Amino acid sequence: MHRHGYKGRKFGRETDQRRALKRGLMKALIEHQSITTTLARAKEIRRDTEKLITIAKRGGLANRRLLISRLDDIKSADLLMDVIAPQIKRDSGYLRIERAGFRKGDNTEMGTISFVDNIDLTPKAKKEGK
Repeated sequence: MHRHGYKGRKFGRETDQRRALKRGLMKALIEHQSITTTLARAKEIRRDTEKLITIAKRGGLANRRLLISRLDDIKSADLLMDVIAPQIKRDSGYLRIERAGFRKGDNTEMGTISFVDNIDLTPKAKKEGK
């Protein structure tokens, strides 16, 4: 059998467990700006997170609601849309993965995924307008 047309990694989990794992990793990455996980997981969440950043950069209410539905977390969606996305000046390639050695125990290759640009997480105070 061939593997044509099969996207993504299964991680030995059912669909709902895999989706929850990816959402949790994406929320942690948005909240902490850098996380260390297995290299396969880092490569898998990079695809989805970069798509979310592109959606956040477009702005608008519909895109905000789309982020909330994909992340299942209003706080992370607001952080991504209001604080992180405006600071990113590039069109793509928002994240980098660096190899971080091997995990003690099962010798799995680890990777650190982080934003390429330096992000200041302190929210800017909105100007009081008329």
